[in-house]
Amino acid sequence: MVAAGGRAGGTGGARRSWKEDELARGDLSNHAWRRLKPRLPQSRGRGRPWRNHRRVLNGIRWVLRTGSPGRDLPGRDGPWQTCDDRFARWQRDGTWERLQQALQGAADAAGDLAWEVAVEATVVRAH
Repeated sequence: MVAAGGRAGGTGGARRSWKEDELARGDLSNHAWRRLKPRLPQSRGRGRPWRNHRRVLNGIRWVLRTGSPGRDLPGRDGPWQTCDDRFARWQRDGTWERLQQALQGAADAAGDLAWEVAVEATVVRAH
């Protein structure tokens, strides 16, 4: 089996640079990235600059989608520690909640959401 970079095997060998047009299955689409990018926190100038948000988001999404331990994260998505730290940091500071509210609000304003409520009567117990 040949990996995306043309090497046999998977994670061995030299790392390839990550490019926006090299999307793997499950990665953020270019359309989704354009909607998310302006809403993400920026580096504040102090300390080490953050790694590429798109790359880290793809890593976070891979772990959540597969249910695998963070240490099994493919190398193309960056160090597992970075993805784990960014996920936890954004949970603590409310970034995930702000992203959801902003994207959901924009979709609702554009008429892209259908607010429907469904109740399954066989599991609702009334006493």
